[in-house]
Amino acid sequence: MKREDWFYNREVEDEATEAEEVKTGQVIQNFGAVSVPTSTSRIHVMTIIGQVEGHMVLPPNNKTTKYEHIMPQLVAIEQNKEIEGLLILINTVGGDVEAGLAIAEMIASLSKPTVSLVIGGGHSIGVPIAVSADYSFIAESATMTIHPIRLTGLVVGAQSSFDYLEKMQERVNKFVTHHSHINGRKWKELLFKTGELSRDIGTSVSGSDSVKYGLIDEIGGLSDALCKLESLIEKKGDDDK
Repeated sequence: MKREDWFYNREVEDEATEAEEVKTGQVIQNFGAVSVPTSTSRIHVMTIIGQVEGHMVLPPNNKTTKYEHIMPQLVAIEQNKEIEGLLILINTVGGDVEAGLAIAEMIASLSKPTVSLVIGGGHSIGVPIAVSADYSFIAESATMTIHPIRLTGLVVGAQSSFDYLEKMQERVNKFVTHHSHINGRKWKELLFKTGELSRDIGTSVSGSDSVKYGLIDEIGGLSDALCKLESLIEKKGDDDK
């Protein structure tokens, strides 16, 4: 076979493979998808992984969840009549407070049943996202880190700066206590606990403890979360009749 013929056949094979991947929906997008993929399932799965990226673009070697991708997806899910429920898989170290809180607020405002599942970890601003669903699960080996809001970089030591931090913290406090069964006193006790986290105040909560404190509804895995979501969908269907 001539060298030119070999290259030509290789290009034809590559084009055929790429066309088949597009046809079967197997193309992986490195930077997330804004549109909701078409599927015969009535449940849509959304992942909150890595670090929640907000107004500042993080380095390309960081695994991130971009809120400008998540928010349009949530709008599309609300409008899509074929999607009846949303499963949120969470494994995040936290990130931008306002971006994470915006995602949590949008999830909480969906009219469709939602279930969250914390696997690995749901730290920092991942806590409000986890409790924003109608029902929450956490893997037994997973953990959640609860700590006060922190700022990185140069901070002007003026009273207005501290007032802003206090108001932001109060927003997070109200959201968590309103969307979970933990009481405000226990939440603040975990928030400002000393001696447990290195170089900081706060608490690392295990899966079983998060349920005991009322932060998460139940310990479980993927099958448990899907089963619960199916039951919520059925219940909503009966209520709408």
